[in-house]
Amino acid sequence: MEISFIAIPLASAFVVAMIANLDERIQDCIACLAALATLTLSLFAITVLSGAGSSGAIVYKVGGWVPPFGVSIVIDGLAAFMLVTVNLIALAALFYSTGYMKKYTDKWKFYALFLLLLAGINGVLVSGDVFNLYIFMEIAAIAAYALVAFGTTAEELEASFKYAVMGTVASCFIFLGIAFLYGYSSTLNMADMASVLASKGPSGALLLASVLFLMGFGLKAALAPFHAWLAYAHSSAPAPVSAMLSGVVIKVLGMYAIARIFFNVFGITPVISFMILTLAVLSMIVGSMLAFVQSDIKRMLAYSTVSQIGYVALGLGVGTPLAIFGALFHLFNHSLFKSLLFLNSGSIERVAGTRDMGKIAGILDKAPLTAYTGLVGALSICGVPPLGGFWSKFIIILACIQAGRPILALTAVVVSILTLAYYFKSYTPVLFGNVTTSKQIKAKSLFTMNAPMVALTVLVALAAFILIPVVGNVFMDGAVASLVRGISYTDVVFEALK
Repeated sequence: MEISFIAIPLASAFVVAMIANLDERIQDCIACLAALATLTLSLFAITVLSGAGSSGAIVYKVGGWVPPFGVSIVIDGLAAFMLVTVNLIALAALFYSTGYMKKYTDKWKFYALFLLLLAGINGVLVSGDVFNLYIFMEIAAIAAYALVAFGTTAEELEASFKYAVMGTVASCFIFLGIAFLYGYSSTLNMADMASVLASKGPSGALLLASVLFLMGFGLKAALAPFHAWLAYAHSSAPAPVSAMLSGVVIKVLGMYAIARIFFNVFGITPVISFMILTLAVLSMIVGSMLAFVQSDIKRMLAYSTVSQIGYVALGLGVGTPLAIFGALFHLFNHSLFKSLLFLNSGSIERVAGTRDMGKIAGILDKAPLTAYTGLVGALSICGVPPLGGFWSKFIIILACIQAGRPILALTAVVVSILTLAYYFKSYTPVLFGNVTTSKQIKAKSLFTMNAPMVALTVLVALAAFILIPVVGNVFMDGAVASLVRGISYTDVVFEALK
């Protein structure tokens, strides 16, 4: 099962390429079935791990070689939680693409690249050593660069180039950090590395690697001040690609990697915690201020992502069990409502023929389904109760207060109010304004575009049910426990190998 998260989308990408000349409906089915298969496996994995308790893990020895001498695939509570999130969004984006991508030529190339992206992301999540994590990260990144440029317009090519340049800089930082770590610990296996670093204690090499990783993964996560590339890439890409990039890619290549390395391998320290909190506060404030002045709906959503990812970093930086729960809960919520909003922006652009919010009005009258799904996503990201976005922000704010950090709690409250302000300013005329010209309405949304938006809207509305113990224990407890246990991750992995 473990290797299937990589093998299924990878094999499907090649199959789609091989049948490029066949009916595109067959390609649609293969792509969607691949994502459905990995989502089903993800749900099965999280069920298996919840039955084994919060300290369980599934470990696969590639080639039969026992770690640390061989490559290992590791699925613990955190990886399983992320796998469900990633493959859920991937399925929604692929189903949406079956109709949306008809306006592009060679749709099979899009599916091949998208499935390579999915294979790379899943590979990052299940990698048991830092070098394979880096390899899969590069597979995902290269596919993402190509997907951003898929329409081949000047705007998309420029955005892809900027994304590739900044992504390459981030990869260099990460690779150098891995090199220093390997030279210091003589191992690449994360569980073994955690044990070696714990026995050797703090050092200059470890501090240098920490700084390099924060810069590299911070760039991948688009944390301020490393965020400049994101607005170009996320706004220029096709809507389903934007949903994947903002919904899961920056979280896996950035925040997941930060959490895994600094909690489970290095062990979180006050210095690292302070650095993460600094990046979190900067992201929350800078992202909100930049989002407030945007007229392009997708650029506004992109800068909003910078702000919202700051909440996730804030929870991780505080580092208490409640804060970690809030961070992961907000990560899941953001994946749902931001993917919904980017898919919704694609529908709005199709209906109105433009992304300029100053030229769009009255979507509710002409495309009510698009308007109502967008409204639910906007209310959740603004933290309006009783939607999940309110509860995850509230938990993070409460955790800050309990940890004796009232300034951070106040910052989170102020940014949430600012978020409500710019969404109200932007979305009110778009959804409820008076239509002034008949030219604003270009086309109707397709069923294949509407269905994923409705499904994500339902999930956004029901996300708060995760707070119910019966649901939360299955879905969240293992993920939170994976980070709370810190470098005891090594014991979990080697116990699973026995």
